[in-house]
Amino acid sequence: QVQVVESGGDLVQPGGSLRLSCVVSASRFRVYAMNWHRQAPGKQRELVAGITTHGYPEYADFVKGRFAISRDSGENTGHLQMNDLKPEDTAIYYCHAGGTIGGAMVDYWGQGTQVTVSS
Repeated sequence: QVQVVESGGDLVQPGGSLRLSCVVSASRFRVYAMNWHRQAPGKQRELVAGITTHGYPEYADFVKGRFAISRDSGENTGHLQMNDLKPEDTAIYYCHAGGTIGGAMVDYWGQGTQVTVSS
């Protein structure tokens, strides 16, 4: 069974930083891409950042220069470093892992971690 677990969400003041982590637990799941999405109250879920096995990161325009996505080499673990946080970054942040199990393409979502930016 595949589990995707996020952690690191918290209440932080504007201008502060947080580091989110995503751990994908599954012996047969080969993760090719790991993405972070977020959903604010009353808004649709949106893509924040993504990274592939080859390590090429991509970012939404609204986080470029502030957020950095990474993956631990050889591990199904990823991180989202968030700096210079703004109140509009308040949302539930979800990890989305895509890859293969036994040659079949699959993808899984975590339950999310709450990030609140407020003074």
